[in-house]
Amino acid sequence: MILKGKTAVVTGSNSGIGLGVAEELARAGADLVINSFTDRAEDHALAADIAARHGVTVRYIAADMSKGDDCRRLIEQAGACDILVNNAGIQHVAPIEGFPVAKWDAIIAINLSSAFHTTAVALPMMRAAGWGRVVNIASAHGLTASPFKSAYVAAKHGIVGVTKVTALECAGQGITANAICPGYVLTPLVEAQIPDQMKTHGMDRETVIREVMLERQPSRQFATVEQIGGTAVYLCSDAAAQVTGTTISVDGGWTAL
Repeated sequence: MILKGKTAVVTGSNSGIGLGVAEELARAGADLVINSFTDRAEDHALAADIAARHGVTVRYIAADMSKGDDCRRLIEQAGACDILVNNAGIQHVAPIEGFPVAKWDAIIAINLSSAFHTTAVALPMMRAAGWGRVVNIASAHGLTASPFKSAYVAAKHGIVGVTKVTALECAGQGITANAICPGYVLTPLVEAQIPDQMKTHGMDRETVIREVMLERQPSRQFATVEQIGGTAVYLCSDAAAQVTGTTISVDGGWTAL
């Protein structure tokens, strides 16, 4: 229970990577605030379930991460934020000349600007406590690029830059800031794409995963949400107290190419 007594706020955390990170932080003893833009009974039930299984306090707070005021209010309503995990994100794929302006604006707002807003409110709390961890979920696309993903690549490169600035501004204050850069992670969203890819390419499940979906991931294996969560726990631990302003790739060798 290395994080017992700490409160972690994880954005975009009612599914996928965010939920995986939240689960691992709770397993390590952290109290949680989980988040998405919906406000359904099942969202609050998810919080109660995590709390019951890990013996920690978990609250669900709805906030639209495309809106700066909502982002800031999320941290204010949390009341405490020792650990901030900026995970919320969306994706859209299109060539630059045909990229919808509304999609560009939404991706930059949710994937990049939200982290600025939440961090701006969380840092004074961390300074007051003399301890803090900012963990930004970037991407392999924060370090490299792919065609047709201009907004996503721009936002994730931006997240890496904001991470470095945060680390420098907080150096020597007991606060670290780092970015995790996943490659392809097996989330429910990715899992749902596999049958369509099988039909499109006329391949079985294992072949389409290895030869199509993981073509750029040398390990030819998905990362798991538990692995991303475990990396976040490490960055929050005392062992990582001097790890700051950097990126950790969990991408099966993608960025080594």
